[in-house]
Amino acid sequence: MIQRIVPSVKIGTQVWATENLNVDRFRNGDPIPQAKTEEEWQNAGNNQQPAWCNYNNDPKNGESYGKLYNWYAVNDRRVLAPDGWHIPTDAEWTQLTDFLGGESIAGAKMKSTSGWDGNGNGTNTSGFKGLPGGDRSGNGTFNDVGGSGGWWSSTEGSTGSAWSRGLLYSHGNVFRFNYYKQGGFSVRCLRD
Repeated sequence: MIQRIVPSVKIGTQVWATENLNVDRFRNGDPIPQAKTEEEWQNAGNNQQPAWCNYNNDPKNGESYGKLYNWYAVNDRRVLAPDGWHIPTDAEWTQLTDFLGGESIAGAKMKSTSGWDGNGNGTNTSGFKGLPGGDRSGNGTFNDVGGSGGWWSSTEGSTGSAWSRGLLYSHGNVFRFNYYKQGGFSVRCLRD
């Protein structure tokens, strides 16, 4: 396998990728199924199978924001993250936001300086370059590109949900919440 260079930034003691993940194969080379239609996305989630898509199924959105993955891709034994990287746990996300001053102010420091709706751009003083890549609901509908960005953690919240983090154009906060595993979020990797 070709080793891919991952652009990164050190934030506190952690080294974060500065781009959302944009791969269509697991680390072992197996393809991750692409789910274009709402039905394909729903079926993958209902069957607890990994899936990815580009926002609105537009490859240009993939180039800008990376791919959206369901949590079954995040948690697959074949490993979604490139070699030397992993999907951050809920605790590792908390470590990041705590270092940046807490959830109430970390979001502005994490958001990119352009691309957010309204006056929603951040300062990106952290170097994280958080992008508003939107999300995909479990029923297959796309939501809020330009207005929000969501990222999975590797930590299960319950049988049907997992912890995630979100940024909104209208807030400087980071939001921590449980989301249905069938949903689609961006993935941001953390160095091992």
